Amino acid sequence: MNIVSLRQINKYFGQGNNRVHVLKDIDLFIEKGDFVAIIGQSGSGKSTLMNIIGCLDVPTSGSYKINETEVGHMNKNKLAELRCKTFGFIFQRYNLLPVLHADENVALPAIYLGLNQEEREKRAVLLLNQLELGDKLKNKPSELSGGQQQRVSIARALMNGGEIILADEPTGALDSKSGERVMEIIKDLHKQGHTIILVTHDSKIAAQASRIIEIKDGRIIADTRKDKQFYELKNQIRHVKRNRLSALKYSFFESFGMSIHAILSNKMRSLLTMLGIIIGIASVVSVVALGNASQAKIMEQINSMGTNTIDIMPGTGFGDRRSGKIKSLKVRDSEYLVKQSFIDSSTPSVSASGTLIYKNTSSTAQLRGVGEQYFAVKGRKIAQGRSFTPDEVDQISSVAVIDDNTLKEVFGDHPNPVGEIIMFNKKPLKIIGVTEKDNSPGPMSESMNIWTPYTTAMYKINGTNDIDSITVKVSDSINSQVAEESIEQILTTLHGKKDFFMINTDSIKQTVESATNTMRLLIASIAVISLIVGGIGVMNIMLVSVTERTKEIGIRMAIGAKQADILQQFLIEAVLICIIGGIFGVSLSLFIGYCFNTFSDTFGMDFSTGSIILALACSTAIGIIFGYMPAKNASNLNPIDALASE
Repeated sequence: MNIVSLRQINKYFGQGNNRVHVLKDIDLFIEKGDFVAIIGQSGSGKSTLMNIIGCLDVPTSGSYKINETEVGHMNKNKLAELRCKTFGFIFQRYNLLPVLHADENVALPAIYLGLNQEEREKRAVLLLNQLELGDKLKNKPSELSGGQQQRVSIARALMNGGEIILADEPTGALDSKSGERVMEIIKDLHKQGHTIILVTHDSKIAAQASRIIEIKDGRIIADTRKDKQFYELKNQIRHVKRNRLSALKYSFFESFGMSIHAILSNKMRSLLTMLGIIIGIASVVSVVALGNASQAKIMEQINSMGTNTIDIMPGTGFGDRRSGKIKSLKVRDSEYLVKQSFIDSSTPSVSASGTLIYKNTSSTAQLRGVGEQYFAVKGRKIAQGRSFTPDEVDQISSVAVIDDNTLKEVFGDHPNPVGEIIMFNKKPLKIIGVTEKDNSPGPMSESMNIWTPYTTAMYKINGTNDIDSITVKVSDSINSQVAEESIEQILTTLHGKKDFFMINTDSIKQTVESATNTMRLLIASIAVISLIVGGIGVMNIMLVSVTERTKEIGIRMAIGAKQADILQQFLIEAVLICIIGGIFGVSLSLFIGYCFNTFSDTFGMDFSTGSIILALACSTAIGIIFGYMPAKNASNLNPIDALASE
């Protein structure tokens, strides 16, 4: 029975005037178990004929059948499956993958056949032992002699059964002794039932075959049979059958493993590939962390001005130069506002500037008369002592709370001034509390500040019932903009006109939040650009990698890798590089943040889990998007062209 049937095969190369007719009306029939040598001079077309028989190339015209199945109707994946299950290739230059050990090179075809790792490793060891290479299992090709490499190549050809063995000048690169050993193995394979098709230009090698076919100028000019020794194939390999889900799972994990191996085998290239991703991811995460810290810092400072508070000032606005002389606000305004359901508290404020005297020292300080709720409204915390009570406000008590600046300047050697008496503008005040350090921006954080009940400031310090401002705290459930409009209506009605203006801290907060978010988005956009540049770098280096590894791709296709296998491997490789780069990028950013937070007391970086997850997701997406084109290019390579690449 014919295992190979070729009828009227023609093969052309090139186009137009450069078109060359390489094979001309080839009719060739090879029976199962035969040993055929195709002989001819260089350029006669014998290698092209062997490539067509081995499904590495396709004829321009004619009919080609394997076991009575028309090959010309098969797509690339079917041809790959045919190469995987039917053919075993023995190349003149061995075509072993240099990064794999001998047993890994031998086992490679079984990956595409679907054998599990244990089975293929066991068979690879068995084949290498049979070929007297049991002590070379973990040697790489560079650590083997030419004859040993060719025997590894033979073992690989037998891995999936090798019903048809295609040997292209198998002794061409060997010394005479190694060549004789290889020919003994090939003849032994023939006796085991393998159909041998050997291509050579050496008539002595061809003479060892059962049938000699001579080809010249693309035509068969002689077909001589020496004997009719046909052998039945022994030890056929059981082909693995998997359902679709199992096949996809198997293919993914095998491609994943090969991708890891490829990355580790080319560490420098992999590092250069992921360098752009590392920088991009580190930039994005760091920028977001800086943005978070900046926003938190600013919000903290704004909150120190009072949470959800509104300050009511006399005059028409900040630009009103008469506002200091206008005394339109009264205590009754504050008392009326505090009765409103949408206001939690209201405190009048009176200010005065004067001389602070303690013992034999004097300083210039600022005094503010406020209500008992002022410190809670403004978010000022008491470090020592207490704040004043409603009774002390009503009784016009001469008590005071000082700030951290006053404590340092006046009581430097007296860390606890509570109970001490100070003189402000010749009026005695008893210190009952000290506030914590104020980190908010503004003049108050630098000057010496004293707080007394507003009644004390009005009647004992200033000697008048006028107030400078009112601070109200809006209920948390009420929108501050709505509250501001209501306050405006109430006071305008009370005063008969609008002779005041308001400062809404919530509006300031929203404006600052908006500004910081915009700035963070702008900086993050710049960082994303660096990610895209990194992705383009990945694509470029992967394209170069495909070019460098063209021969590897050709070898994989020759032993049965389908387009999807090549695409998946290179795509997973690109994604892994980007994910690893993303992890390194996040780690670099965390390290920068650690250094930043360690050496900077006033500012820091605030990392968020969301930004880190997003960064890793971005790196994965970059691997998929920018890795697809190189992977697709790799999968679309023609096996014979890829094998010819150096």
